[in-house]
Amino acid sequence: MDSISIKRSITVRAVVTPSWKEEAERELSNAISAIDQQLGELEKEGQQIVDGIRRQSSNPLDPRVQEQVTQVQNQVASKRTEFEEQKRNLLLQQSQVRELEMEQIVEQGQIDSFCDLKVGDNLVSKMGVSILVRDGLVEAIDQD
Repeated sequence: MDSISIKRSITVRAVVTPSWKEEAERELSNAISAIDQQLGELEKEGQQIVDGIRRQSSNPLDPRVQEQVTQVQNQVASKRTEFEEQKRNLLLQQSQVRELEMEQIVEQGQIDSFCDLKVGDNLVSKMGVSILVRDGLVEAIDQD
């Protein structure tokens, strides 16, 4: 066997432009709004479940009922904390995007591709590929 096809990750870098910045801020704002909506739904559903548990019990002060209510409240609190952490991270990213300067190059993510690898090829250079994008258009393909 002289060659194989391998999968590799390619770094996608973007040039900060007014439209890139606007799109990034819009995506982050939408994600923050979605989390706020999820938080509201979580609180509402948690309260509905607690109310349902209490309604179904002949004695709402029964320790078993209280234990169920506490379990639901703890699950809601845990999920709320998770959502709030996600929101904090998004707000941090949003402030970082606002501080970026025009023409600055930022890492935007990774995509996978395949390449052929032959005996004698330099594996490190075959794996070290990145794409530079400006407003969605590929500006350069670099092999590190």
